Amino acid sequence: MSLHLGIALDGAGWHPAAWRQPDARPHELFSPRYWASLVQEAEAGLIDLVTIEDALNLQSDAFATQDERTDRVRGRLDAVLIAARVAPVTQHIGLIPTAITTHTEPFHLSKAIATLDYAALGRAGVRVQLAPRQDTAKHFGRRDVPAIDVTRINDGSQQQLLADGFDEAADYVEVLRRLWDSWEDDAEIRDVESGRFVDRDKLHYIDFEGRWFSVKGPSITPRPPQGQPIVAALGHADIPYRLIGRAADLGFITPHSATEAAELAAVIDRHRVAAGRVEEKIHVWADLVVVLDETESAACDRLDHLNELAGAEYTSDAEIFAGTPAQLADLLLDWNLSGYRLRPATVPHDLTQITRGLVPQLQQRGAFRTAYAEGDLRSRLGLPRPANRYASA
Repeated sequence: MSLHLGIALDGAGWHPAAWRQPDARPHELFSPRYWASLVQEAEAGLIDLVTIEDALNLQSDAFATQDERTDRVRGRLDAVLIAARVAPVTQHIGLIPTAITTHTEPFHLSKAIATLDYAALGRAGVRVQLAPRQDTAKHFGRRDVPAIDVTRINDGSQQQLLADGFDEAADYVEVLRRLWDSWEDDAEIRDVESGRFVDRDKLHYIDFEGRWFSVKGPSITPRPPQGQPIVAALGHADIPYRLIGRAADLGFITPHSATEAAELAAVIDRHRVAAGRVEEKIHVWADLVVVLDETESAACDRLDHLNELAGAEYTSDAEIFAGTPAQLADLLLDWNLSGYRLRPATVPHDLTQITRGLVPQLQQRGAFRTAYAEGDLRSRLGLPRPANRYASA
């Protein structure tokens, strides 16, 4: 069994006190050198891909509102632009920035991710995410977003609001994919003698009409090197699992046991089949927050110290693992998924514990590559290059 590994990058790390660690670099969080060094470290560890977090509002400890805390990292750089900056200084690792579907236009994002795929020579993707908060909507002033009451999240009205948001995201991805296909692979002729740069018959209107989008196309950017860059999404419940099954190549889940991991993967697989994607493959990876050290007690002590600095015990949607790289390797193999997205609690400490501790442990067990294979990100993940839906038109 050969595992896939991704690393989720977010500021100084996923623990709110990460920026206060002696080896943290909070003064560099908004510098290109910082992000390039993190991704280069992940690439040195032969990691499949990195994801880069993003949002349309400041970070907050509260889910539905903006807090007033000043002892947390606040502020971000744009994830797509970070990936574009990092692409020329890396060679193999996949780059998957987060993009918000709620207040952005799929036409803009389609050409941004296609451009990233060109810059990265076939290593790009995008993680789609919703922005359901009303205060976020006020940054744009173009639409009202009904408030989701988390205390009544299982009520029918609240579930319908969630379903509408994720259905919109599914349409968003469909528009992305159609726009990426709107140029056939050989649409560019570039014949100097005849004066023909492009074959206009191989550019296609997508004519998408839906509840949320009306997009004519074609794109202004030729079909990306991968044909279709990787689309990823994170899910915590059946409605987002349906989005993964309908629209994604890669789904992130947050199980807390091997049994739950298998159950959630099966749920997504049922949604994949129901969406008519019988012949398509979806990777399902588990997210884990990791606190790693040479001994389990040292890792637990680190976590306790971080919690003390933060003034509260850290909680997460994902399982929080504190232990050694060898113990983490045991868990990953026991859970029996095709891959995992690891969230380092602190950077650089837990990142290097992954690349220089966990990876060698997995290699010793024959469960991880010892070199990158040639090819683009899709091929590394065992996903075929999709046929262009308009090529036979």
